[in-house]
This record gives sequence, C-alpha cells and structure tokens, in this order.
Amino acid sequence: MTKVVMITGASKGLGRSLTLFFAREGCKLAICARGKQQLEEIKKEAETLGAEVLSAIADASVAKDVERFVAMAEAHFGRIDVLINNASILGPSPMPYLLDYPEEDFAEVLRVNSVGPFLVTRRVLPGMLQRNEGSIINITSEAGGTGYAGWGAYGISKFALEGMTETWADEVSETGVRVNMVDPGEMNTEMHRLAVPDCDYELADPDDVVQVFGYLASDKSKGVNGQRLEAQNFTAEGSEQ
Repeated sequence: MTKVVMITGASKGLGRSLTLFFAREGCKLAICARGKQQLEEIKKEAETLGAEVLSAIADASVAKDVERFVAMAEAHFGRIDVLINNASILGPSPMPYLLDYPEEDFAEVLRVNSVGPFLVTRRVLPGMLQRNEGSIINITSEAGGTGYAGWGAYGISKFALEGMTETWADEVSETGVRVNMVDPGEMNTEMHRLAVPDCDYELADPDDVVQVFGYLASDKSKGVNGQRLEAQNFTAEGSEQ
C-alpha cells in the first residue's frame, strides 16, 4: 500500500528534502508551508518525480489552518499514514540571551515550534488510532537535549517538543501508532546560517539525512515508539552507528 505522508514546513530546508525523498519513494504527499511561491515550486518538483501531491498554504501553528489542511488531506487521500512535524522558526537572529529576549518573539517561537506540532498531531491522531496504525515524527535538535547559552527560545521549544513526543508515545503505546523524534544534526540550511552566521565547519546537506525518516515511515519500524534518533548516525539497516 502506498503511504500517504504529511509534511509541515515543506517548502525549504529539510522539509523540501523530505518532500522530494518521499516523492522518489512513491508516496502520496500532503504538504504545507506559509510561503506560496516556494510551496508551488516544490509541489511541481515532486510531481515531476511522479508523486501525487496535495499542497496548502497554511500556518501549522494556527488551529483553523491545521483543521483546513488536515481535512483537505483526509478528504483527498482518505487517510494520513505518516505525519512529519517539520515546521519551525528560529526567532531573532543573532539569537539574544534570555535576559534580553523580546517577549513577543519568545512566545512566537514556542507557538510555532511546540504548540504547532501539538495541534497537528491532535488533529491527525484520531484517524490513525481508528486504523490502529500510523507514524508521527517530530523534528528535534541537539539544543532540545542540552541547554546552550544563546539558543534561547528555539532550544527551549525543542525541549518542550521532546517532552511532548515522549508523552504522546506513552499515551498511544500498544495502539499500533508510534510517535518518535529525529535530531537531523547541523545542516546547511537557511536556518543554520541565521543561527550560526560565522560557521566555519562543514555541514551535512539535508538530502543526506533523510534515510531515518524513510525507516520511521516504513513498516520496519512498527515496534519503535518514543525514541530519539540521530539522523547523521543512522544507517540504512535501521540502526544508529
């Protein structure tokens, strides 16, 4: 059976690489982003690879946008097999220390990076539970497991996401649905350039970290739940080095 994969924040960076990866794998795709032009471009590129693609301009941290997007996808495809909560923002760049962090920016980063995945998961999960199967994958960061000075709201939002992933995973244990998280590591993306503008070391390309997502989306990972996987240490055999 062809998997139906939903990806938020699909228009650039890791989201773009994931869209093209799953298109090549023969999956059907439901993708969203806030920017129209880049979303249309990635949709066309995925369709060129033979994928059936539903796209929507949507903010994954706004409940009404989430409802519209998920309802469209369920009506079009009949189900969602895999959800990848990829959409996130960095916040101010360069990132200020917490003492100087603007209150509105702090709240916005947590809304997008933590509340957003909660809203999308909450809307997609009932259909998965009804079918007793599904895979939800959240994107975390090294900054979500260790507090680093200067990583401010972004790091804190990923701490929240990791706790939420473990909570969802425990709540759906033994249902056939699995909830895991992936740390893609440092990548050559626009977000990383904003976060570390003076970076002087080699970075992974987003296209090189997608294999772990294919594993978590596949039936090979049916027994994997509540785990944190590091993409750059992942092997094609389904294990971390």
